Amino acid sequence: MTTPTPARPGTARAGDVLHGVGVGRRGAVGPVARVHALPTLDPEAPLLVDGRPATPEQAHAALERAFDEVAAALTEQAERATDTVREVLAATAQMAADRALRTQTLARVDAGEPVVRALDAVVGQFATMFVAAGGYLAERVTDLRSVRDRVVARALGLPAPGVPELREPSVVVAVDLAPADTAALDLDHVLAIVTEQGGPTGHTAIIAGQLGLPCLVRVAGVTELADGTVVAVDAASGTVVVDPDDDVRSELEARSRAEHALAADTAPGATRDGHPVALLANIGTAADAERVAPGAAQGVGLFRTEVLFLERSTEPTVAEQAQTYGRALTALGGRKVVVRTLDAGADKPLAFATQPDEENPALGVRGFRLVRSNPDLVEHQLEALARAQAETGVEPWVMAPMVATPDEARDFASRARAHGLTTVGVMVEVPAAALRAREILAEVDFVSLGTNDLAQYTMATDRLRGELADLLDPWQPAVLELVAATARAGTALGKPVGVCGESASDPLMALVLVGLGVTSLSMAPSAIPAVRYAVRAHTADQCAAIAAAALGAGSAQSARATVLAQLDPGVRVTLGV
Repeated sequence: MTTPTPARPGTARAGDVLHGVGVGRRGAVGPVARVHALPTLDPEAPLLVDGRPATPEQAHAALERAFDEVAAALTEQAERATDTVREVLAATAQMAADRALRTQTLARVDAGEPVVRALDAVVGQFATMFVAAGGYLAERVTDLRSVRDRVVARALGLPAPGVPELREPSVVVAVDLAPADTAALDLDHVLAIVTEQGGPTGHTAIIAGQLGLPCLVRVAGVTELADGTVVAVDAASGTVVVDPDDDVRSELEARSRAEHALAADTAPGATRDGHPVALLANIGTAADAERVAPGAAQGVGLFRTEVLFLERSTEPTVAEQAQTYGRALTALGGRKVVVRTLDAGADKPLAFATQPDEENPALGVRGFRLVRSNPDLVEHQLEALARAQAETGVEPWVMAPMVATPDEARDFASRARAHGLTTVGVMVEVPAAALRAREILAEVDFVSLGTNDLAQYTMATDRLRGELADLLDPWQPAVLELVAATARAGTALGKPVGVCGESASDPLMALVLVGLGVTSLSMAPSAIPAVRYAVRAHTADQCAAIAAAALGAGSAQSARATVLAQLDPGVRVTLGV
């Protein structure tokens, strides 16, 4: 395979390979279907009414109506959706209804500015602020631009931009895909999603994962492929192969058969010599818990509770929260459920608890740090969890995010235990927490490593910056050293150390984590079969040797290559690595 120069529509050659960042391990082969963008418009062109340029009053009315219609359409779409898709669409609808966005745009139109220029200017200002804020807000720039395009199309009477009607199973290709577009996909005709921009933790990737679709982001040049071009999308290798030959097709088909075979194994996670490794699922809603319950997950290692909070204008009541937590606990039938308290603030602002503007939100008041400014949020959540425990008879494991010191760990533990919650832990996402893991574990019952944020803070790299993905690689030796330090502390004190970041879903990395002493791995449910197989194919001593080799490597690339070289060829074939 060769890396091509970017091809213009219709000029790509058979066998050309485009590279990007894969989300998951799945693959698919099918024709390209490109997402329609809004046509290029003259920002000075006037809005026409009955063939004549609109007055400011007419333009105002048309634009306000367009905002209303877009918000209503997105809200209706959200009501038909479920789970994470519903929440994401509701967030986009809220953006379309945002008073500041609307008021500033209408003020420009009232002053005589053309509709397109006015909306472009205001959206540009908001987008600049979102990018500067980073994190969750940076992810929403695509949503913001999608709202702009939809409003412009409505106001000017143009066809709505978005995914074309799919008449056959296709690979959807876009510069970036707004959540509203992703949620509207006809799943009977979508084989995979590939975008030129975006990141592996953005909305498109999250929804694609929920929908079980292969997904690649940051694939330069992919939108220059002509509609109908047959491509092979391989999320595991992060490649798009143009007009793939029989060997490429056969490899993806073989991996798909292997994945189905692996999924038939539902035994608890363990090494070949019987060393137990709990394999858990990451979820975001009670409905997610009900969906994973029949599967082979041994429980839930990360219940992201912020979904319940983020798109609300008021804090959910204790009763509402307790009902949600109780539903999840009941669904898992007594299996382990680790509930992460609210991870919001700064880059995930809450309408009912807005923090002052911060120059660097990623380092600001987020996670457990909200207790400094709004302690009731934490107390109410702990009260709701205690109520759910009492009502279901199932004891949740409770952990706080963004804990950096033993004092913070002690504070959270005392608050949780005061509510009758007995199994209390914290997230290790900050290098300081990893370096002081022994002291932190002395205060709590367990810790869970969030390797996404741990890599971000260790490498001083925004995890949403796709062009810096190499620095955010969980195989970076510095990140592995911090994981190892945390695991050693857990082993010394006899307390569980889990991993709930993306690295847990990588079968190769799972071997390293087990070898370092990690006791549980939590991941997207679809990743569990391959991880189970990889762990079961090796003894605990083999995992320890693999981990030592990875720690001794000089770079992320060499660490992964070193581990790959130690795998039995049959295991490599089964895993497709």
